[in-house]
Amino acid sequence: MQALILAGGLGTRLRSIVSDKPKPLANIGGKPFLEYQIEFLKKHQIDHLVLCVGYLCEQVVEYFGDGSRWDVQIDYSIEEELLGTGGAVKHAEKYLQGTFLTLNGDSFFDLDLAAFIQFHARQKSEAKQECHLGTLALTQVQDARGYGSVRLGQANRIVDFSAKSTASNGSHLINAGIYVLEPAFLDFIPSSKRVSLEQETFPLVLEKGFHLLGYPANGFFVDIGTPTGYSVFRNHVL
Repeated sequence: MQALILAGGLGTRLRSIVSDKPKPLANIGGKPFLEYQIEFLKKHQIDHLVLCVGYLCEQVVEYFGDGSRWDVQIDYSIEEELLGTGGAVKHAEKYLQGTFLTLNGDSFFDLDLAAFIQFHARQKSEAKQECHLGTLALTQVQDARGYGSVRLGQANRIVDFSAKSTASNGSHLINAGIYVLEPAFLDFIPSSKRVSLEQETFPLVLEKGFHLLGYPANGFFVDIGTPTGYSVFRNHVL
């Protein structure tokens, strides 16, 4: 299975720490954050990666190259202009074959990736395959207002997303930034347009009557997109 990493954002919230480099290259313990993600994927036998890059992308390409240093294959989907999380996934479509993983490039969730992928495959085989378009890894937090929460219905089907700062659906489950997605999911994203997976595509899929499942899991989770999150991850790995 391929993994797509969304690593093209500006990183404005982390500008005080990485003013001269893209956020995925934020140095933590002597190596960039993105390297931890690549090592995590390799540990779980995921070795064909697509990096969605944009802002200062030449630095990412120069550091990671073809991925051979980590015994992985890396392709680059380069955005001439920022396309958002959804637009970046659509822009990388030509590199994707079959069911694929997608990871946010500014968060880390140390879940059992094999069990997550197996859950998606099992649920897909038991349901109407054409209706089941993806599975989102979820984690529980005390206060979901900084993230936006996810509410589950029967059989782990996602029934509602709540935006950041409101989290009004009463759930403490949040999107942990790792997804298993089917090729048909890409049909819900317009080409060459800035689109948000979280705010636009995921809700649209539900609105059209298709299924997204949630997979609540335990494990260390952090969003390194803020100085606080950056410090938490640094303390975790050092």
